[in-house]
Amino acid sequence: QVQLVESGGGLVQAGGSLRLTCAASGRTTSGRTFTKYGMAWFRQAPGKEREFVTAISWGGVSTYYADSVKGRFTISRDGAKNTVFLQMNNLKPEDTAVYYCAAIAGSGRYYYTIREYEKGPYDYWGQGTQVTVLS
Repeated sequence: QVQLVESGGGLVQAGGSLRLTCAASGRTTSGRTFTKYGMAWFRQAPGKEREFVTAISWGGVSTYYADSVKGRFTISRDGAKNTVFLQMNNLKPEDTAVYYCAAIAGSGRYYYTIREYEKGPYDYWGQGTQVTVLS
């Protein structure tokens, strides 16, 4: 069974930093390794809809960011391509949310646009990790 496990969430003062980690494991139904999956972070604040935060292509060459986090957050993945990170700097109270990791199978024809990463559908989701930023 495929698993995406997030970690690194917690409580931090405004202006502080956190680093989230998403570890992917298991066998995909397509037979692809996670090196061939785009990875993304979404978040959902209390009483609000889930929103796209950032994504990184399966090759790790392209990254995309929501305007609300651009310049503050950085997405990356390790050399083995089975782990994705979200470095969050200068955190704001409005960043408070449950953060979810998601994986989407790459395309053999083209590279996804940010709109496609925003929309999905995603193949796999983690269960989320809580990030709370104090004002």
